[in-house]
Amino acid sequence: MDKRIVIIPTYNEKENIEAIIRKVFSLSIPFDVLIVDDNSPDGTGQIVKRLQQEFSKLHILERKEKNGLGTAYIAGFRWCLKNNYDFIFEMDADFSHNPDDLIKLFQACEKGADMSIGSRYKTGVNVVNWPMSRVILSYYASAYVRIITGMSIRDTTAGFVCYRKELLESIDLEKIKFRGYAFQIEMKFTAWKQGFTLEEVPIIFTDRTLGESKISSGIIKEAIGGVLSMKIKSLFRKYPQKKA
Repeated sequence: MDKRIVIIPTYNEKENIEAIIRKVFSLSIPFDVLIVDDNSPDGTGQIVKRLQQEFSKLHILERKEKNGLGTAYIAGFRWCLKNNYDFIFEMDADFSHNPDDLIKLFQACEKGADMSIGSRYKTGVNVVNWPMSRVILSYYASAYVRIITGMSIRDTTAGFVCYRKELLESIDLEKIKFRGYAFQIEMKFTAWKQGFTLEEVPIIFTDRTLGESKISSGIIKEAIGGVLSMKIKSLFRKYPQKKA
């Protein structure tokens, strides 16, 4: 039986963490959950540890300090691969991603995709509660990434993703350098360059109602400047190709 696990990185998510965990464990097909917590001072980790007494498939990986979304996911990937999970998911803690859509992402990979992406822009703009300025920034950032990289993915910065184990095993995670939201772009670009199949699954993205957003101007600058640097470096790099 395939093993599925959802990685949820956290930093100060006490308002959301219990509800999101309970929701994932209530789904019609089973998912394990791995919380990667960056030593949240608000007690997020303690809430998770309390819930571990109730949910045997709930795991926590505690890090000493806040060190970026990308490094949190890479730490989670390594843990999941070590523990032999077949399908590994990324999801935010704040309900901006609907946990019900985990099933749609899984079904896309089950049918043959190596990576399925919960896409805000596959069928137009499906975002709720964002100011228009942020919608425009996000939408055109993805357009910019498509132009620079050559990928056809419409939501290149999406953070709601399912990976097949074989894809993550093939990527040299040491070479993934971005730490902020540009990490999402780099993972998709690397998978695409290696010949893996990427499929977008339409979702509705709803901005958080509890807790504080972690996005910053530095993260945005990393994404804009980093993409061009990533593309230039890729011209001189040999990517291993997916095995037939």
